[in-house]
Amino acid sequence: MSNVRNIAILVGSLRKESFNRKVAQNLIELAPKNLKLSIVEIGDLPLYNQDLDDNNQAPAQWARFRDELRNVHGVLFVTPEYNRSVPAPLKNAIDVGSRPYGKSVWDKKPGGVISVSPSPIGGFGANHHLRQSLVFLNVPVLQQPEAYIGGVDKLLDASGKLVDKTREFVSKYLETYAQWVEKHAVPA
Repeated sequence: MSNVRNIAILVGSLRKESFNRKVAQNLIELAPKNLKLSIVEIGDLPLYNQDLDDNNQAPAQWARFRDELRNVHGVLFVTPEYNRSVPAPLKNAIDVGSRPYGKSVWDKKPGGVISVSPSPIGGFGANHHLRQSLVFLNVPVLQQPEAYIGGVDKLLDASGKLVDKTREFVSKYLETYAQWVEKHAVPA
């Protein structure tokens, strides 16, 4: 595993001080040496409308997003749960990246899903709903360990760092994800 793999992190929450963004920043810090993680922003993406692609009027934000995703070896999704599903901005980002038809930026990119919530069930519904979309998009998603970070409001210190066993769990998750990427990575 001598190659460094570029991994995009998509954060489902747009809130500046979101728990999900804090967890994503911890992932960047805890990543093994063979993974270079970076957050790809989704908050500026206009809602997907196929007419814009069909008429060669795709917004610059879509092009930027698609280019950033095209050049990575894998994708980690860090998402809260809204109404037993993923937030609309994350679903929109998935749709933007999957189009135009036949040019999906997601195809065969090794994925991982981490759901984050103050609730005890840790975003279970969002985690599994997101996996349904990723299966359709041909994203091989890490199956084990599953990552549901419940009670996150009690798992971050004052500086936003994950504490205790959660930090240890996330580090082990990333080690397993690194192996998953090596097994499934295609050239970016």
